[in-house]
Amino acid sequence: MNLPDLKNLSIEPYRNREEVIRQVAAQIEKDFDQFGLEVKFSGEIHNAYEELFSQLNEHLTHLLDRDYHRLILLLYQIDVSEKQIIKTELNFPDVPKSELLTELIILRELKKVLIRNYFKENPDKL
Repeated sequence: MNLPDLKNLSIEPYRNREEVIRQVAAQIEKDFDQFGLEVKFSGEIHNAYEELFSQLNEHLTHLLDRDYHRLILLLYQIDVSEKQIIKTELNFPDVPKSELLTELIILRELKKVLIRNYFKENPDKL
């Protein structure tokens, strides 16, 4: 496995890779659970993105409206930077902030999984 181009990463090539999808869902569940936010993946691979997006977007909408401090802590834990958020907002000014954050979180969690898998398969690269 080659390390993917993380700067230009797209979800599309991984939408049907069952193991990667399961790992991303588990990572999302773990990170959100640390903040008392339940995310449950049904295991349905074909609509995994939509299912996770919907749940995350609901939580993020709530956090944006009612618990901004916890939102900031969650974004820090997941490693979504303020710079990424601002850049994305500038590129997509008409998209609701909760949806932008949801997309950034899913992409970041995918990156974590891909990097972890790469170094598992290539321990000599550490």
